[in-house]
Amino acid sequence: AVTLLLLLPQVRGAKDPEVYCGVCRALVAEIDWAIKKVDPKKTIQVGSFRISPDGSQKPNEISYARSETHLLELFETICSNMDDYALYVDPETKKRTYMRFAPRDSEKLGSVDFKNFKFDPENSKSLKFVCEGIVEEYEDEIISLFAHEADHAADKLCSEKSEMCDPPSQTHHPDL
Repeated sequence: AVTLLLLLPQVRGAKDPEVYCGVCRALVAEIDWAIKKVDPKKTIQVGSFRISPDGSQKPNEISYARSETHLLELFETICSNMDDYALYVDPETKKRTYMRFAPRDSEKLGSVDFKNFKFDPENSKSLKFVCEGIVEEYEDEIISLFAHEADHAADKLCSEKSEMCDPPSQTHHPDL
């Protein structure tokens, strides 16, 4: 019983904003990547299958990539991709972010300097755990953002909806 009490503060501890923001942005990037891999011609029938007054039946077809069905399928496995992320410390600014260090399928990462990554197996587990929590808590918002091809999905989910990240800096553009 004493051991459990000692572990409770760690389990219920405050959310680390750096981790939650980084995982949220990584989650959006992973979903976006998975959507782009789907053949754009692939469709799925949705909605009602009512018979019109003339006796015909016209089901509604939408793109499979952004369908709720596909997004829910992605949610089952997407967080395992957090194993490919680690804490990255920018050598110049010392800014800490979570960045992908492993290339996807046919992707090239370019010149990644691995000495600026902080690899920690425990941290990798916590990234997956945080990701699963975000998916569970914000499932409806994620589906809504991706089903409707929202611009700036990471900012909308991670800053506006969940407030896990600070709002993107408002750069003043006098010429616009």
